[in-house]
Amino acid sequence: MIELVVKTTNSTYPIQIGDDLLFNLDQQIATIPHSDKWTDFLLLSNETVFPLYGETVVQALQKTGKTVHYYLIPDGEQYKTWDMANQVLSFALEKRLSRQTALVALGGGVVGDLAGFVASIYLRGIPFIQIPTTLLAQVDSSVGGKVAVNHELGKNMIGSFYQPEAVFMDVSTLKTLPERELLAGLAEVIKYGIIWDQEFFNFLNQHRTPILAGDLTILGKVLERCCAIKAEVVGIDEREQGLRAILNYGHTVGHALERATKYQRYRHGEAVAIGMVAAALLAEDLQFLATEQTNTIIESLQAWGLPIKLPPIPFEQILEGIAYDKKTRGSNITFILPTEIGKVRIISGITPEAIKTALARMDVDSLSK
Repeated sequence: MIELVVKTTNSTYPIQIGDDLLFNLDQQIATIPHSDKWTDFLLLSNETVFPLYGETVVQALQKTGKTVHYYLIPDGEQYKTWDMANQVLSFALEKRLSRQTALVALGGGVVGDLAGFVASIYLRGIPFIQIPTTLLAQVDSSVGGKVAVNHELGKNMIGSFYQPEAVFMDVSTLKTLPERELLAGLAEVIKYGIIWDQEFFNFLNQHRTPILAGDLTILGKVLERCCAIKAEVVGIDEREQGLRAILNYGHTVGHALERATKYQRYRHGEAVAIGMVAAALLAEDLQFLATEQTNTIIESLQAWGLPIKLPPIPFEQILEGIAYDKKTRGSNITFILPTEIGKVRIISGITPEAIKTALARMDVDSLSK
């Protein structure tokens, strides 16, 4: 068992990483302050994850002696919407759930973001627990309290900062993760190395074979380092007033691509991988990053099997998506740009012309795939 602690201005909570944690959830929940005051649980999951782990989690929650309700949503980023949140809220109201109900998120980033958002607004806030089952959710969205739903004009545009009571990561859930989902999560893992820790970046590349083979011991170490980095950043800047923005490396173009393709073509991590290439090329063009470092980033992403090519989408669509990026202020576009592997800078005032020049350097992929 590995335990980390996230400390923000207003909350402190544990991240527990281990094998077969799902079977002992009742014991882990008992360690959460005030959990004895909770009267019941609302388990939110999706139609893919629940058949795998739902029964185990429900039985573990029932061991606490409390009633367990559950609600399933369809699987996919396109369902992280206000309409879906409203459906969950309606279910909670129909069941007359109270402020002493704890909402439990079992699934990937969509489930976790949606559950956290619902928890933040239901009865002005109820406790919630994250149980992420994908690599991407484990290293990124489950930690830090950014909860949201998407809008047709932009990703994660409607949301809150709302911290969980605890995050429980069962590494064994990665055994059932499809290869594409594992790779998508690895994009966010590699991101941590580029923005914060060159030694971790090198560790990942040195252990590529066992990581791709699903070695749970190595993956546990990967989760620990990623969560430690994010906990440190969030502890300094909970509400993204400064430093926390560096976690968005690759997301400016990545989110724009997701939006332009209606959240249908790319997994989040895949779009972020393309966005990291775009940001590296932009940094090189602006003379923040040496060509050798740019090539190292691109070659590493390619070696992991992540997409590095830009789809043939009109530049205007990408620029429109960037205009709705949360870092953009009016016409002032902000990017997270690497200066070397392990370090990045937050750079404002990036011009559309500079973005277009960088994107023009990227190979073009086919939309027919």
